[in-house]
Amino acid sequence: MKHDAIVVGGGGFAGLAAATYLARARRSVCVIDTRQPRNRFADASHGFLGHDGVNPREILAAARWQLSAYPTVHAIEDEAIDARTDGDGFAVTLASGQALTAHKLVLAFGLRDTLPAIPGLEERWGKTVLHCPYCHGIEFSDRPLGVLYRNAMSIHQACLIAEWGPTTLYLNGAELDAEGAETLARRGVAIEAANVKRLEGAPAALSAIELGDGRHSMVEALYIFPESCLSSPLAAQLGADIEQGPMGPLIRTDADKMTNIPGLYAAGDIARAPHSISWAVADGVTAGTSAHRALVFG
Repeated sequence: MKHDAIVVGGGGFAGLAAATYLARARRSVCVIDTRQPRNRFADASHGFLGHDGVNPREILAAARWQLSAYPTVHAIEDEAIDARTDGDGFAVTLASGQALTAHKLVLAFGLRDTLPAIPGLEERWGKTVLHCPYCHGIEFSDRPLGVLYRNAMSIHQACLIAEWGPTTLYLNGAELDAEGAETLARRGVAIEAANVKRLEGAPAALSAIELGDGRHSMVEALYIFPESCLSSPLAAQLGADIEQGPMGPLIRTDADKMTNIPGLYAAGDIARAPHSISWAVADGVTAGTSAHRALVFG
């Protein structure tokens, strides 16, 4: 059977939103997902209306259950490993060997984050090592905060984080030019030039950073820009335009979330910056409704 649409990454916020709107339009939708959402390391999400402080896995589970009530939805827990254009649509091959076809294809497989190899950092990711202050900022208000330097965007990040509390930028051996230092000084951001050796504190908590020279710097939350990459090769396989955004690669889309490949849509973190659940859901709605209109009028 050829589906009206396939959603790859349909277990995440963008994919579920796209699939829900297609299902409500009474279109056959195949949802493929590995159940590994990017924010699975966080115990609570914030800023998503009506769900502030709720575990993101609970929100996703409820959304999957609600989606399953639509008779035109077929969900598969598997990995899509290959995709190609196929006549007037697309063909997708799964890791299990199953082959699927659809008129429209929505990519919502998300990003994969790579963290610096600093002892104590990875196990605190999503808890006290963070990325977005709007998602996890007010919970650490007025406590000692840190930003780990990764690139020039880290200066901007440190200036922003200072809105929530006293902030130190840990250069970790990087060099800072005079303009950057002046910008940080205007925002009252302290600068620590020494290398970061390890993070310390009770499990998941953060109390201090041990520096390379043996000193300890008190900090209760550390913000970083992770190195992010597309978690699937499908966009490249299909020839979608990929550009370098401020936080990593992005699939280029138009206002309807369609790529340069007719009938191929991309939604969520893979097709926008910055990132949040609210934006991911909004982009998923846009992709789903756009794909439906293309099915009707295309």
